[in-house]
Amino acid sequence: MANKLVPKPFWLRKKITPTLDKQMEILFDKAGVNTVCQEAMCPNISECFAHNQATFLIMGTACTRNCSFCAVSKGTPMPLNSNEPQNIAKAVKQLDLKYVVITSSTRDDLSDGGAEHFCKTVSAIKAVDNSITVELLIPDMKENKEALEKISKSGACIIGHNLETVPRLYEVRKGAQYERSLRVLNILSSFNSSIATKSGIMLGLGEEDNEVINLMEDLLYVGCKYLSIGQYLAPSFKHTEVVEYVNQEKFEYFKDIGMKMGFKYIKSSPYTRSSYMAHEYLEGT
Repeated sequence: MANKLVPKPFWLRKKITPTLDKQMEILFDKAGVNTVCQEAMCPNISECFAHNQATFLIMGTACTRNCSFCAVSKGTPMPLNSNEPQNIAKAVKQLDLKYVVITSSTRDDLSDGGAEHFCKTVSAIKAVDNSITVELLIPDMKENKEALEKISKSGACIIGHNLETVPRLYEVRKGAQYERSLRVLNILSSFNSSIATKSGIMLGLGEEDNEVINLMEDLLYVGCKYLSIGQYLAPSFKHTEVVEYVNQEKFEYFKDIGMKMGFKYIKSSPYTRSSYMAHEYLEGT
Protein backbone atom coordinates (compact mmCIF):
# COMPACT_ATOMS: atom_id res chain seq x y z
CA MET A 1 0.00 0.00 0.00
CA ALA A 2 1.32 3.42 -0.98
CA ASN A 3 1.31 6.49 1.20
CA LYS A 4 2.14 10.15 0.87
CA LEU A 5 5.81 9.54 1.58
CA VAL A 6 6.26 6.90 -1.12
CA PRO A 7 7.71 8.36 -4.34
CA LYS A 8 5.88 7.87 -7.60
CA PRO A 9 7.02 4.86 -9.65
CA PHE A 10 9.06 5.55 -12.77
CA TRP A 11 6.05 5.29 -15.09
CA LEU A 12 4.44 8.29 -13.38
CA ARG A 13 7.31 10.71 -13.77
CA LYS A 14 6.15 12.82 -16.65
CA LYS A 15 8.18 15.75 -17.92
CA ILE A 16 6.79 19.24 -17.43
CA THR A 17 7.95 22.10 -19.67
CA PRO A 18 7.47 25.35 -17.71
CA THR A 19 8.50 27.65 -20.58
CA LEU A 20 5.94 26.17 -22.97
CA ASP A 21 3.28 26.14 -20.28
CA LYS A 22 3.89 29.82 -19.57
CA GLN A 23 3.41 30.75 -23.23
CA MET A 24 0.01 29.09 -23.30
CA GLU A 25 -0.92 30.57 -19.93
CA ILE A 26 -0.23 34.06 -21.29
CA LEU A 27 -2.43 33.30 -24.31
CA PHE A 28 -5.32 32.14 -22.14
CA ASP A 29 -4.90 35.06 -19.75
CA LYS A 30 -5.11 37.55 -22.62
CA ALA A 31 -8.15 35.74 -23.99
CA GLY A 32 -9.84 35.89 -20.60
CA VAL A 33 -10.45 32.14 -20.36
CA ASN A 34 -9.62 29.40 -17.86
CA THR A 35 -8.50 25.83 -18.44
CA VAL A 36 -8.97 22.80 -16.24
CA CYS A 37 -5.44 21.85 -17.28
CA GLN A 38 -4.16 24.64 -15.05
CA GLU A 39 -6.79 24.62 -12.32
CA ALA A 40 -6.71 20.85 -11.77
CA MET A 41 -2.91 20.64 -12.00
CA CYS A 42 -3.13 18.09 -14.81
CA PRO A 43 0.12 16.12 -15.29
CA ASN A 44 -0.47 16.10 -19.07
CA ILE A 45 -0.41 19.89 -19.34
CA SER A 46 2.91 20.24 -21.17
CA GLU A 47 2.11 17.45 -23.63
CA CYS A 48 -1.29 18.90 -24.50
CA PHE A 49 -0.11 22.51 -24.62
CA ALA A 50 2.65 21.43 -27.01
CA HIS A 51 -0.09 20.31 -29.41
CA ASN A 52 -2.20 23.45 -28.86
CA GLN A 53 -4.71 21.35 -26.95
CA ALA A 54 -6.53 22.41 -23.80
CA THR A 55 -9.78 21.78 -21.96
CA PHE A 56 -11.61 25.00 -21.23
CA LEU A 57 -13.11 25.56 -17.78
CA ILE A 58 -16.17 27.80 -17.87
CA MET A 59 -18.21 29.53 -15.17
CA GLY A 60 -15.26 30.43 -12.98
CA THR A 61 -12.64 28.53 -11.03
CA ALA A 62 -14.49 28.04 -7.74
CA CYS A 63 -16.51 24.86 -7.16
CA THR A 64 -19.50 24.67 -4.83
CA ARG A 65 -18.65 21.11 -3.80
CA ASN A 66 -15.73 19.80 -1.79
CA CYS A 67 -14.46 16.61 -3.43
CA SER A 68 -11.35 15.51 -1.59
CA PHE A 69 -9.51 14.28 -4.71
CA CYS A 70 -9.78 17.44 -6.81
CA ALA A 71 -7.37 20.37 -7.07
CA VAL A 72 -9.96 22.85 -8.35
CA SER A 73 -10.56 25.53 -5.72
CA LYS A 74 -13.63 25.47 -3.52
CA GLY A 75 -15.68 28.44 -2.40
CA THR A 76 -18.33 30.94 -3.42
CA PRO A 77 -18.31 31.36 -7.20
CA MET A 78 -18.38 34.68 -8.99
CA PRO A 79 -21.36 35.64 -11.17
CA LEU A 80 -21.30 34.29 -14.69
CA ASN A 81 -19.30 36.25 -17.26
CA SER A 82 -21.62 36.94 -20.19
CA ASN A 83 -18.60 37.46 -22.45
CA GLU A 84 -17.12 34.07 -21.67
CA PRO A 85 -18.71 32.09 -24.54
CA GLN A 86 -17.29 34.57 -27.06
CA ASN A 87 -13.92 34.59 -25.30
CA ILE A 88 -13.78 30.80 -25.56
CA ALA A 89 -14.73 30.94 -29.24
CA LYS A 90 -11.95 33.46 -29.94
CA ALA A 91 -9.40 31.25 -28.18
CA VAL A 92 -10.60 28.23 -30.18
CA LYS A 93 -10.13 30.21 -33.41
CA GLN A 94 -6.71 31.47 -32.37
CA LEU A 95 -5.53 27.94 -31.59
CA ASP A 96 -7.19 26.59 -34.74
CA LEU A 97 -8.83 23.81 -32.78
CA LYS A 98 -10.97 21.25 -34.60
CA TYR A 99 -11.94 19.34 -31.46
CA VAL A 100 -12.86 21.28 -28.32
CA VAL A 101 -13.61 20.06 -24.81
CA ILE A 102 -15.54 22.29 -22.42
CA THR A 103 -16.02 21.54 -18.74
CA SER A 104 -16.95 23.44 -15.59
CA SER A 105 -16.73 23.28 -11.86
CA THR A 106 -19.99 22.31 -10.16
CA ARG A 107 -22.29 25.32 -9.83
CA ASP A 108 -24.99 24.26 -7.39
CA ASP A 109 -25.72 27.96 -6.84
CA LEU A 110 -27.26 28.23 -10.32
CA SER A 111 -30.82 27.05 -10.83
CA ASP A 112 -29.91 25.20 -14.04
CA GLY A 113 -26.42 24.19 -12.92
CA GLY A 114 -25.00 26.30 -15.73
CA ALA A 115 -26.72 24.45 -18.59
CA GLU A 116 -27.62 27.61 -20.49
CA HIS A 117 -24.04 28.87 -20.25
CA PHE A 118 -22.77 25.57 -21.63
CA CYS A 119 -25.18 25.91 -24.55
CA LYS A 120 -24.15 29.49 -25.27
CA THR A 121 -20.52 28.41 -25.31
CA VAL A 122 -21.20 25.61 -27.80
CA SER A 123 -23.16 28.02 -30.01
CA ALA A 124 -20.34 30.57 -29.96
CA ILE A 125 -17.80 27.92 -31.00
CA LYS A 126 -20.06 26.60 -33.75
CA ALA A 127 -20.49 30.15 -35.04
CA VAL A 128 -16.73 30.24 -35.64
CA ASP A 129 -16.84 26.99 -37.61
CA ASN A 130 -19.77 24.61 -37.54
CA SER A 131 -17.49 21.69 -38.39
CA ILE A 132 -15.69 21.95 -35.04
CA THR A 133 -16.50 18.98 -32.83
CA VAL A 134 -17.44 19.96 -29.29
CA GLU A 135 -17.35 17.65 -26.28
CA LEU A 136 -18.84 18.65 -22.94
CA LEU A 137 -17.85 17.29 -19.54
CA ILE A 138 -20.61 18.29 -17.14
CA PRO A 139 -21.40 18.07 -13.42
CA ASP A 140 -24.58 16.25 -12.38
CA MET A 141 -26.65 19.47 -12.31
CA LYS A 142 -28.60 17.89 -9.45
CA GLU A 143 -30.33 15.73 -12.07
CA ASN A 144 -32.31 18.73 -13.33
CA LYS A 145 -34.04 17.20 -16.34
CA GLU A 146 -34.78 20.50 -18.05
CA ALA A 147 -31.12 21.46 -17.76
CA LEU A 148 -29.96 18.06 -19.01
CA GLU A 149 -32.32 18.28 -22.00
CA LYS A 150 -30.74 21.63 -22.94
CA ILE A 151 -27.28 20.11 -22.66
CA SER A 152 -28.24 17.08 -24.75
CA LYS A 153 -29.48 19.33 -27.55
CA SER A 154 -26.67 21.88 -27.33
CA GLY A 155 -24.89 20.74 -30.47
CA ALA A 156 -22.16 18.86 -28.62
CA CYS A 157 -21.21 15.51 -30.12
CA ILE A 158 -20.06 13.80 -26.92
CA ILE A 159 -21.31 14.58 -23.43
CA GLY A 160 -19.35 13.24 -20.50
CA HIS A 161 -20.15 12.92 -16.84
CA ASN A 162 -17.65 11.16 -14.63
CA LEU A 163 -18.45 8.51 -12.04
CA GLU A 164 -14.89 9.02 -10.75
CA THR A 165 -14.79 5.88 -8.58
CA VAL A 166 -16.75 2.83 -7.40
CA PRO A 167 -19.79 3.28 -5.13
CA ARG A 168 -18.04 2.08 -1.96
CA LEU A 169 -15.51 4.91 -2.17
CA TYR A 170 -17.91 7.78 -2.80
CA GLU A 171 -16.88 9.62 0.35
CA VAL A 172 -14.22 11.27 -1.84
CA ARG A 173 -16.95 12.74 -4.04
CA LYS A 174 -18.69 15.11 -1.67
CA GLY A 175 -22.27 15.93 -2.60
CA ALA A 176 -22.42 13.38 -5.42
CA GLN A 177 -24.39 10.15 -5.65
CA TYR A 178 -23.35 7.17 -7.74
CA GLU A 179 -26.88 6.24 -8.80
CA ARG A 180 -27.72 9.85 -9.62
CA SER A 181 -24.69 10.11 -11.89
CA LEU A 182 -25.78 6.98 -13.72
CA ARG A 183 -29.26 8.45 -14.15
CA VAL A 184 -27.73 11.66 -15.55
CA LEU A 185 -26.00 9.68 -18.29
CA ASN A 186 -29.19 7.79 -19.03
CA ILE A 187 -31.29 10.97 -19.16
CA LEU A 188 -28.89 12.62 -21.60
CA SER A 189 -29.21 9.71 -24.01
CA SER A 190 -32.98 9.57 -23.62
CA PHE A 191 -33.32 13.21 -24.68
CA ASN A 192 -31.02 12.86 -27.69
CA SER A 193 -30.13 9.40 -28.97
CA SER A 194 -27.69 10.84 -31.53
CA ILE A 195 -25.17 11.98 -28.92
CA ALA A 196 -22.53 9.75 -27.38
CA THR A 197 -22.10 9.65 -23.61
CA LYS A 198 -18.80 9.20 -21.85
CA SER A 199 -17.58 8.70 -18.31
CA GLY A 200 -14.30 8.51 -16.45
CA ILE A 201 -12.90 6.83 -13.37
CA MET A 202 -9.70 6.85 -11.33
CA LEU A 203 -7.79 3.84 -10.08
CA GLY A 204 -5.63 3.80 -6.98
CA LEU A 205 -8.23 4.77 -4.39
CA GLY A 206 -8.62 1.26 -2.99
CA GLU A 207 -11.12 -0.17 -5.47
CA GLU A 208 -11.35 -3.93 -6.09
CA ASP A 209 -11.28 -5.44 -9.58
CA ASN A 210 -14.83 -6.77 -9.34
CA GLU A 211 -16.06 -3.32 -8.29
CA VAL A 212 -14.56 -1.76 -11.42
CA ILE A 213 -16.11 -4.44 -13.60
CA ASN A 214 -19.50 -3.90 -11.95
CA LEU A 215 -19.16 -0.16 -12.58
CA MET A 216 -18.49 -0.82 -16.26
CA GLU A 217 -21.60 -3.00 -16.42
CA ASP A 218 -23.60 -0.16 -14.86
CA LEU A 219 -22.32 2.29 -17.48
CA LEU A 220 -23.24 -0.01 -20.34
CA TYR A 221 -26.69 -0.52 -18.84
CA VAL A 222 -27.38 3.24 -19.13
CA GLY A 223 -25.99 3.36 -22.67
CA CYS A 224 -22.58 4.86 -21.95
CA LYS A 225 -20.08 3.41 -24.44
CA TYR A 226 -16.99 5.59 -23.92
CA LEU A 227 -14.77 5.38 -20.86
CA SER A 228 -11.52 6.87 -19.58
CA ILE A 229 -9.53 5.11 -16.85
CA GLY A 230 -6.57 6.84 -15.20
CA GLN A 231 -4.40 6.79 -12.08
CA TYR A 232 -5.46 8.97 -9.16
CA LEU A 233 -2.68 11.34 -8.11
CA ALA A 234 -3.16 13.36 -4.93
CA PRO A 235 -2.78 17.08 -5.75
CA SER A 236 -1.41 17.79 -2.25
CA PHE A 237 -1.01 16.34 1.24
CA LYS A 238 -4.43 17.80 2.08
CA HIS A 239 -6.22 15.66 -0.48
CA THR A 240 -7.27 12.02 -0.35
CA GLU A 241 -4.24 9.77 -0.16
CA VAL A 242 -3.22 7.44 -2.97
CA VAL A 243 -3.78 3.85 -1.86
CA GLU A 244 -2.03 2.20 -4.80
CA TYR A 245 -0.01 3.10 -7.87
CA VAL A 246 -1.56 0.79 -10.45
CA ASN A 247 0.71 -0.73 -13.10
CA GLN A 248 0.10 -0.56 -16.83
CA GLU A 249 -0.88 -4.24 -17.03
CA LYS A 250 -3.92 -3.61 -14.82
CA PHE A 251 -5.01 -0.70 -17.02
CA GLU A 252 -4.76 -2.95 -20.07
CA TYR A 253 -6.69 -5.64 -18.21
CA PHE A 254 -9.65 -3.35 -17.59
CA LYS A 255 -9.54 -2.02 -21.14
CA ASP A 256 -9.62 -5.54 -22.60
CA ILE A 257 -12.49 -6.59 -20.36
CA GLY A 258 -14.46 -3.43 -21.09
CA MET A 259 -14.10 -3.72 -24.85
CA LYS A 260 -15.26 -7.34 -24.71
CA MET A 261 -18.23 -6.21 -22.61
CA GLY A 262 -19.36 -3.81 -25.32
CA PHE A 263 -17.70 -0.41 -24.94
CA LYS A 264 -16.93 1.35 -28.22
CA TYR A 265 -13.71 2.92 -26.98
CA ILE A 266 -11.74 2.91 -23.73
CA LYS A 267 -8.60 4.89 -23.04
CA SER A 268 -6.87 3.32 -20.07
CA SER A 269 -3.43 4.22 -18.77
CA PRO A 270 -1.88 5.84 -15.70
CA TYR A 271 -1.92 9.31 -17.27
CA THR A 272 -5.32 9.07 -18.92
CA ARG A 273 -7.68 11.86 -17.88
CA SER A 274 -11.27 12.59 -18.94
CA SER A 275 -10.35 14.92 -21.78
CA TYR A 276 -6.85 13.63 -22.54
CA MET A 277 -6.59 13.03 -26.30
CA ALA A 278 -10.38 13.28 -26.40
CA HIS A 279 -10.54 13.30 -30.20
CA GLU A 280 -9.33 9.68 -30.24
CA TYR A 281 -12.62 8.33 -28.85
CA LEU A 282 -14.62 9.02 -32.01
CA GLU A 283 -11.70 8.23 -34.28
CA GLY A 284 -11.26 4.86 -32.61
CA THR A 285 -14.79 3.65 -33.37
